[in-house]
Amino acid sequence: MIIKQIKLSSQAKDKLSRLKGKTGIRNWNVLCRWAFCYSLNENSVPADVPIESDSNLEMSWYTFAGEYSELYEALMIEWCMEMGIEASETNLAKYFKLNLERGIAHLSGTNFIKNLDDLLNLATGI
Repeated sequence: MIIKQIKLSSQAKDKLSRLKGKTGIRNWNVLCRWAFCYSLNENSVPADVPIESDSNLEMSWYTFAGEYSELYEALMIEWCMEMGIEASETNLAKYFKLNLERGIAHLSGTNFIKNLDDLLNLATGI
């Protein structure tokens, strides 16, 4: 488990709310999984900026990752190794949060995603 509780910034919550409306995806954790994976695919290190966890949107690691918790943890460890970052507990938690926030910002900021099909097309590269 990378982190026990995930609490997002109010900006990320607002962006996720807009994505929920556009895609029809009802569950926060599902959108967060998309955002996390999208950020990892950026193949760069997100800016190391402080994240203010000031929203009321909070979920446990198990809610975020579900039955795929080992997969998400392995993806994070592999990403750290590719970026030359030590995969310590502290770094895994830090870069998980940074990647999640960046992914949410990028997904909501693309203006490409207007519905669920656009999100699926983004994932498949169409």
